[in-house]
Amino acid sequence: MAETERLLTASAVEVAERDPGHPDARFCLQAYFGEIAGRFDGGFDPARSPVREEQLTPPAGLFLVAALHGEPVGCGGIKFPAGAPAYIKRMWVSPAVRGLGLGRRLLAELEDRAAARQLPAVQLETNRALPEAIALYRSAGYREVPPFNDEPYAHHWFEKSLS
Repeated sequence: MAETERLLTASAVEVAERDPGHPDARFCLQAYFGEIAGRFDGGFDPARSPVREEQLTPPAGLFLVAALHGEPVGCGGIKFPAGAPAYIKRMWVSPAVRGLGLGRRLLAELEDRAAARQLPAVQLETNRALPEAIALYRSAGYREVPPFNDEPYAHHWFEKSLS
């Protein structure tokens, strides 16, 4: 019965592209920042890891928000830098809905958007304090690569080929 309920809940989640300034996007980002501030050694300051809204707005990128019964429960952004792999940022799923496969779903949707633009690869980085994220990326086919940026909160850099 619990598995049936989990599957029904997961099927009720809707994922849509949103402007990063949309209230649902802002809610997700604030929740994400608050959660990682409590998990990262030394906290988290978004100003040290800036992603400008225009970088997550077409055509430069996009931002997805997942909602359950109209309430935002997850997000993920992707940047499409010219001449470089796509770059995923700000992946987050509410603790209330973890275990539904929403992180994997958001990741796959972002990859699909990059593949539709015929980009050869997707990159992302993460912090050692997020073992569940590291496990997700590895199980989704990402391989660890040398650092490709100077993100101050990153300990692991990943890439996945889309071709």
